[in-house]
Amino acid sequence: MTDTPPDRLAANPNSPFYDEKALERGVGVRFKGVEKTNVEEYCVSEGWVRLSAGKTLDRAGNPMTVKLKGTVEPYFRDPSAEA
Repeated sequence: MTDTPPDRLAANPNSPFYDEKALERGVGVRFKGVEKTNVEEYCVSEGWVRLSAGKTLDRAGNPMTVKLKGTVEPYFRDPSAEA
């Protein structure tokens, strides 16, 4: 695994962008220079994040999300196991 987080990552296991190994390692996201802890999905190349909106759920039981556009800077919280 590289030291660069994926370009797009989702926390929902049903998503095609779900990556269990990256999530186990711990991915942090800075959005517009501010640390965000409620990110459900992000895309660096398109410049957006999906943030959960409180504790509200949709009819399928998934968190309601808000999509915001801006600068996205993901990083790994835990150092690489290879290093």
